[in-house]
Amino acid sequence: MNKKILQLALPNIITNITVPLLGMVDTAIVGRLSESHIGAIAIGTQIFNLIYWNFGFLRMGTSGFTAQAYGARRLDEAVRVFIRALAIALAIAAILIILQYPIALLSKYIFNASPTVFSLAFSYFYIRIWAAPATLGLYAVKGWFIGMQNSRLPMWIAIFINCVNILCSLLFVVVFHWDIRGVALGTVIAQYSGLAVGLFFVVTRYGKIFTRHINLHSTSTNTNSKSTNLLPFIKETLKWECMRHFFRVNGDIFLRTVCLAAVFTFITSQSGRISDEILAVDALLMQFFMLFSYIMDGFAYAGESLVGRYIGARDRRSLVSSVRHLLVWGLALTVAFTAIYSLFGTNILRIFSDKTDIIDAARPYLFWTLILPVCGFAAFLFDGIFVGATASRTMRNSMFISTAAFFALYYLLLHYQFPIFSPQFDWNNILWLSFMVYLAARGITQALMLKKSVYSKATA
Repeated sequence: MNKKILQLALPNIITNITVPLLGMVDTAIVGRLSESHIGAIAIGTQIFNLIYWNFGFLRMGTSGFTAQAYGARRLDEAVRVFIRALAIALAIAAILIILQYPIALLSKYIFNASPTVFSLAFSYFYIRIWAAPATLGLYAVKGWFIGMQNSRLPMWIAIFINCVNILCSLLFVVVFHWDIRGVALGTVIAQYSGLAVGLFFVVTRYGKIFTRHINLHSTSTNTNSKSTNLLPFIKETLKWECMRHFFRVNGDIFLRTVCLAAVFTFITSQSGRISDEILAVDALLMQFFMLFSYIMDGFAYAGESLVGRYIGARDRRSLVSSVRHLLVWGLALTVAFTAIYSLFGTNILRIFSDKTDIIDAARPYLFWTLILPVCGFAAFLFDGIFVGATASRTMRNSMFISTAAFFALYYLLLHYQFPIFSPQFDWNNILWLSFMVYLAARGITQALMLKKSVYSKATA
């Protein structure tokens, strides 16, 4: 089982590590411009997190449905899942582009920052928003590959995207001096390049599967012309009665992701309310979280693939074994990250910024990076496990409980100013404490629901 997990997890880790590395490169590039540029990247990134995280079901739901179809040897259904996910992705992207100005206006009321920071952030936003079709399309492509037990193709796509992005950002910022606009344009170019490569892999690696099942559908419906096979297949795939279950599961994931985005948006908003300096500090500290989360997500994606496959095959024994092995890997990574952050925390900060005042301001909060892996590892792994089981309602309920705990604790401590937290335990520490409780609550609640929501599906 460890071999199967690593075969899926390692390419996913390489895939995911390029995402925080890209964010780190963007932060490092603008971090040498000014404090306002660091804050603007934080705000701009959070705007897109708020947008795209809400549509994370395009990846998660696609991988879960595809993995179960793969395990049940229903490749015709796997083809239909891909078409549904891609069609929904492009429709949502079109709506986002149409609504870009209202979104920008709304974000000004959600986040707190100086006019200078907002001006830079919107320069970034109005360029990057045009990457929406490619970004959401890649969600569907990546989720489908993971469900098909293929984590190598997403790895190569991610490496390609990030190489293009980094090269373009460096060219536009360092050579052409387009500052934050150059970073945004680099992202747009890279996303469309990545989608083109992803669709190329779908056609070259899985084209025969698509052709076979489209032709089989044509035979069953007495359509003789090969040129007209595709359109009837797509129309039937996108019928409401066929889409209903897809939307139900993804609707739960959508609500779960809304809560996730609300928490991270609130953290950025409250950081900006304290000061531009704390906004920059928390943006740097969040890079520790992102690095840990994307590596843990490599194992979570392996969980999606394996759990969905074993549920589709009704193999309870392998299902339980995969979950147990994933949790052992999670504990090992928690120990490793805690050690790395304790030894090299300040050095990691210096990678993100050369501003001495910001690094000095961040040092008092570095201890939260040691607590973060302990509180967060189970949340990431159980997300993958529950996605593979398409146990979306349980994920949603767990997130409701955890989000309520986050906001309740934050406002309780802030309002009552308990003596043990004052005066040393300031506003930003209360924010980080609430975040740790939120992460821990996600893992605990899902662990309590594991048997009923996941294991039972293998014998259904």
